[in-house]
Amino acid sequence: MASLQLVEKKKIMSLMLKKYMDRLNMLLVLLHLAYASILRNKIKYSLKAIYFNRNSERSEYLYRLIYSGDDSCFNLLRMNVFTFKRLCDMLSTRGRLKDTKNMKVDEQVAIFLIILGHHYKNRAVKFHFMRSGETVSRQFRVVLNAVRRLQGELLKRPKPVLENCADRRWKWFKNCLGALDGTYIRVKVPEVDKPRYQNRKGEIAANVLAACSQDMEFIYVFPGWEGSAADGRVLRDAMSRKNSLKVPKGYYYLVDAGYANCNGFLAPFRGQRYHLNDWIDGRQPNTPEELFNMKHSSA
Repeated sequence: MASLQLVEKKKIMSLMLKKYMDRLNMLLVLLHLAYASILRNKIKYSLKAIYFNRNSERSEYLYRLIYSGDDSCFNLLRMNVFTFKRLCDMLSTRGRLKDTKNMKVDEQVAIFLIILGHHYKNRAVKFHFMRSGETVSRQFRVVLNAVRRLQGELLKRPKPVLENCADRRWKWFKNCLGALDGTYIRVKVPEVDKPRYQNRKGEIAANVLAACSQDMEFIYVFPGWEGSAADGRVLRDAMSRKNSLKVPKGYYYLVDAGYANCNGFLAPFRGQRYHLNDWIDGRQPNTPEELFNMKHSSA
């Protein structure tokens, strides 16, 4: 009997110990869950604080960059505050550029302009604007597409010089639509492509063709050719494209001696004085060809 009672007591003690351990384990689990919840909330609020501070710093930077005055805005974005606001409005209303969840239109346009104006690299822009490199690249493309939608407004329709034109520079060139020339814009390209982009001045650049009206507004822009390409080759390509440079019959553009003198393009006489520096100190043309070149270079 004594041994049976001892066995029963051991069983009871074992059951009580098991219940105690189960409750202890449950308590430990609850404490672990509570600690994890506290830690998660602490991290959440810490991230919110970091996010708030970053937004605050970004807003302060944008204010100093754009809205603190015309000087900083012009030096960094190449336009004054009024022009910047007008451009943002045009891109929003007619270019379909919209605010995103985390970035407003003015910041998108500022990123776009600072890259164009100073050829900033992605890593420099993401540092200044406190954005990821992917965000910078994506928003640059978004703004670029919006600008392309404004080509009908940003590019002027050509208007010929009229018979009664009184402008002393253009009155000699009736039916002229404007002037056309190529310009070199420096670019950064992979090492293997540098020989193709090296122009005659030794610069790594792209040869960009542009046509301007009599009041220096852009009519046509054709980028993309390497700096080693000749101006005439770039013009021939521009004329053969789907959205080509069109010159109506009977009209023409003034071009320099780097282009052929042909229908639609009027070049100066070769082998004659041409540049404005040739006419300083009161020098006068001696031949009809020199007179034409002087008027041509003055337009």
